[in-house]
Amino acid sequence: MTPRTTYLLRRLAFLALLVFLVTSASMLLARLAPGDASVEAVGQGATMTDVQRERERLGLTQGLAASYVTWLARALRLDFGESFRYGRPVLPLVAERAANTALLGVVALGLATLVGIPLGIVGAGNRAALGRLLLAMSTVALSLPPLVLAIALAWFAARTGWLPVGGMTTAGADEGSAAARAADLARHLVVPALALAIPLAATLERLQSRTMARALEAPWVQSARARGVPAGRLRWVHAALVAAGPVIAVYGLLAGSVLSGSFAVEIVTAWPGLGRLMYEALLARDVNLVAGCAAATSACVAIGTLAADAVLAWVDPRTGEAP
Repeated sequence: MTPRTTYLLRRLAFLALLVFLVTSASMLLARLAPGDASVEAVGQGATMTDVQRERERLGLTQGLAASYVTWLARALRLDFGESFRYGRPVLPLVAERAANTALLGVVALGLATLVGIPLGIVGAGNRAALGRLLLAMSTVALSLPPLVLAIALAWFAARTGWLPVGGMTTAGADEGSAAARAADLARHLVVPALALAIPLAATLERLQSRTMARALEAPWVQSARARGVPAGRLRWVHAALVAAGPVIAVYGLLAGSVLSGSFAVEIVTAWPGLGRLMYEALLARDVNLVAGCAAATSACVAIGTLAADAVLAWVDPRTGEAP
């Protein structure tokens, strides 16, 4: 077994353990939180008998340890039970919302990559006005959290009327053609995707610029320049490939930041994703749904991290080797 294969298997085992711990902790914390779903289910004016009957129906009368063991036995079979709030199995509900969050995250990360990486290559080692301008812009963008950007962009969209303020589709859009539905979805994606992409693009620009600056100062670059290698090819091909390793390594962390940032953005823009679903589950004390959302979120982070590790191992053959 090669060092890279061993490295990836170790990472896979660690990430599987991470998903298990995050999901279990979410379920236990939701059970330990004050109140439960029975009070909201029976409504105001219900008697204690009604509440107790509802608690028994929802399986909330078990002790914490017993309920965890019961839940874990089902979860290992990918059966997260039924949502108290929606009355539906948790797994298909979470999968539906996870697809919406994944769409938003992929678009935001793609925009951030298309903007941040080229700007980082351009700004690396550039001490002219352009380099200072890029540094100032990225510093400002990094200081703006996605929540603030989402509020500002939603206000701008509401004032101008150029873009939808919230939601994922326009009422009645499902009756149109496939092209019309795609265009409507793209318009709804602009505000939440930009709110997530702007800080990510600034992060990638700063990281790419720093790694590129170090690569351009390496002795082999000076030798290649002395041999007459064009400056553009040296910067955009050779140095960019050398500087790609550290950038690729952080993509797994960026996947996690996209998910954490999307929670606030989805609530502000009414995007029907995992963040909004988790918020609703917490308000309703829906233990099964909270655990299902946590499992999906941690699994997305694990998949993103593992994909970044695999690409890094492919780009850098030294990955996994002992120092």
